[in-house]
Amino acid sequence: MTANEDQEMELEALRSIYEGDDCFKELNAVSFQFRIGDLDDSKSFLLEVSWPESYPETAPHISLDAFFNNRISLETKQYIHSKLSEQVEANLGTAMMYTLFEWAKENQETLMENHQPVPSAVTLISSSDVMNNSTTVSKKKEKKEQLTKAQKRKLIGRTDNKGELPRGWNWVDVVKVS
Repeated sequence: MTANEDQEMELEALRSIYEGDDCFKELNAVSFQFRIGDLDDSKSFLLEVSWPESYPETAPHISLDAFFNNRISLETKQYIHSKLSEQVEANLGTAMMYTLFEWAKENQETLMENHQPVPSAVTLISSSDVMNNSTTVSKKKEKKEQLTKAQKRKLIGRTDNKGELPRGWNWVDVVKVS
């Protein structure tokens, strides 16, 4: 069998196994995302795997750079990547996506045992920055008045081809009362 035939067979198998599973996402025919753990679990992470041209004879590219993983420390990411690479080496030459995903699910606790959530950028702001930005934060909270669909349609009906209102559209007639 050629590498492309192996890929096609594995792709069909992955689609049938993970059909309806919200943890699995097929980005394209050779790239996949698999979430290990629940969305609200602080120890969950997202694996992004892509197949090179000669997969499964060549190791797939494994990435933990998804935005979902931004709270995981670099050390933890490197540890997960090294353990997954060991599994890839053990399964080289065979279809391994299902094996990798299931191994990661089974070993999630071990992989994330040293996980300390990375503080978000909000907690890294110093108190002096908070004092300086307190006025700008209060300005940001003021929202523009939201228009209803009917108001937007009416506004669009009054504009010219450039989207501008005609001169004097909001002028008020002044009537002299004697």
